[in-house]
Amino acid sequence: MNENNLDYLKEGLKYLGFGQTLNEELEKQVRAQKPVFELQLQKPYFNSTVNYTLHFRKSDQSDLYFFNKYDATLKPDASASETSQTFYLHKNSGITSREAYNLLEGRAVHKDLVNAEGQSYKAWLQLDLGNKDPHGNHKVKQYHENYGFDLEKTLQPYAIKELQDPQQKEQLLRSLQRGNTVPVTALQEGREAKHYLEANPQFKTLQVYNEHHKPVKRESIQLKQETSPAEAIKQQVAERRATKQEASPEERQEPKRSRKKGMSP
Repeated sequence: MNENNLDYLKEGLKYLGFGQTLNEELEKQVRAQKPVFELQLQKPYFNSTVNYTLHFRKSDQSDLYFFNKYDATLKPDASASETSQTFYLHKNSGITSREAYNLLEGRAVHKDLVNAEGQSYKAWLQLDLGNKDPHGNHKVKQYHENYGFDLEKTLQPYAIKELQDPQQKEQLLRSLQRGNTVPVTALQEGREAKHYLEANPQFKTLQVYNEHHKPVKRESIQLKQETSPAEAIKQQVAERRATKQEASPEERQEPKRSRKKGMSP
């Protein structure tokens, strides 16, 4: 058994959010030197559960094993159907287990990617839950940097308490980029109120929910005091125009909300 290879696989499990609970079974399977094997893991997320099947394959030329993909199946409450997707990995890098859950819930995730020519780029990824490819996987929509969605600039006009502290602001941005539904403290009619935010790159805006996780208009969050009424109206008109321009006739209807909304850990 190649000990360095085993350590590398363990690092990949940890980095991708699968923790260390599978390490013992992983080592057992590697020692058995099977050409292929699978590991199973179930993780709860709020009112949902995700079942993961991790696929490992031994090299045909050496004793090295590779962890190249995993299947994730979201099991929401009994009233909703399951949703599955296979996520492919490259050198211990790719969609993490938590990001897989967020994608299966319908939210978008911001990732560093590499194209076929080996050039790196950044893009928001979102599963097209109404469309599958010939292999049964949901098609993946990508919104690149030149698409025009800037998360930080989109947040900037709003009177959100966490944006006033650089460290909290950075945490807020990172959590939204991972596809989480993030709690914030925002001004509403002059008073602080709890809201939940999601990034919505397709429509270049934010999805806003109240403290009961019910969708509300973005205007329910006050704009910063330094923003004049004219600027506020201009910002709102620009958002509406961007939404209409980028959406197809079907998409111009109010987008459907995910089955269940999670909160940032």
